[in-house]
Amino acid sequence: MYIPEHFAMTETTVAYKVIQENSFATLFSVHKGKPFATHLPLLLNKEKTYLYGHFARSNTQWKDIQNQTVLSIFHGPHCYISPSWYETNQAVPTWNYVTLHVYGEVELIEDEHELMSSLNDMVLEYEAPDNSYRLQDVDVELLRGMTKGIQGFKIKINKMEGKAKLSQNHFLHRQELIIKQLEQIPFPNEQQIASLMKANLKNKM
Repeated sequence: MYIPEHFAMTETTVAYKVIQENSFATLFSVHKGKPFATHLPLLLNKEKTYLYGHFARSNTQWKDIQNQTVLSIFHGPHCYISPSWYETNQAVPTWNYVTLHVYGEVELIEDEHELMSSLNDMVLEYEAPDNSYRLQDVDVELLRGMTKGIQGFKIKINKMEGKAKLSQNHFLHRQELIIKQLEQIPFPNEQQIASLMKANLKNKM
């Protein structure tokens, strides 16, 4: 990924946060000699060494993915930045965004206990804490039949590249003008980018 120095995400704790907050990822591999991508949730394990996920078994991407070095992309917030927000209109539009690329080798999960553990972790991650649904409450035979339709896998993380393009290449006053405009736009992406820009400025003070 092209990452100018002032946009580089240098702290691993920030990278892990991007994964945890934006876990619906895009997984790229080479399948039958061509690039192939699947959109799916990937969960970071407690030791932060692996990403866990599963394919629909009918998705043939998994058939030649074992031991490949693959790329998982986690997309954070992003939004358009208008030059009309600046102190001058002698500028061009741009886009602010946060993204993380994770590289690693794929291992298919054949152990039933490990697969069920990863599925249970996924349910616990996304279900609200006060929800009554628990995977272990599902009929064993029904669950066993459903799991035959998926292929679990894990990705051993060997490299992460993060980019947070938050107008750091502009001077302070212009960044403050951008934040002010973004805070007036009632959409999640704009609000999140404004919040990240404010935090970035605060860290530099």
